[in-house]
Amino acid sequence: MERPSLEINLPDAHEEGKLYVVDSLNNLNKLNVCPEASQHVLDEEENTGGTGENTGGSNIRNQCLFFVTFILTLIVSLALVSFVIFLIIQTRNEMDQITSRLMSEKKNIEELKKMNNMILKHLNQSEIKE
Repeated sequence: MERPSLEINLPDAHEEGKLYVVDSLNNLNKLNVCPEASQHVLDEEENTGGTGENTGGSNIRNQCLFFVTFILTLIVSLALVSFVIFLIIQTRNEMDQITSRLMSEKKNIEELKKMNNMILKHLNQSEIKE
């Protein structure tokens, strides 16, 4: 007796169950036929509420746009990093040149000091003799 009352009270639930089973079989078939795009199809059906609207083209375009933007960002980042490395190397070379110049100038200054001391000694000796 309970069984007929359930069928009478829930005819819509039985129909919805059939639709759910059919949708599940369709999703399983899509997974088996094209596994790489299956996630996109399932996501689209979830986003559209299962109405079957075709948003695959826009989703693929969005992914392509994202991919192109990502690649361009990587290229620009690589170019900037390369430029910074180039500047660091150039700066190091300039610093090495400046350091070598300073060292040679220091040697020149030391030599000039020695010559100055020698001249002063010579002048002091010559003043004593006179």
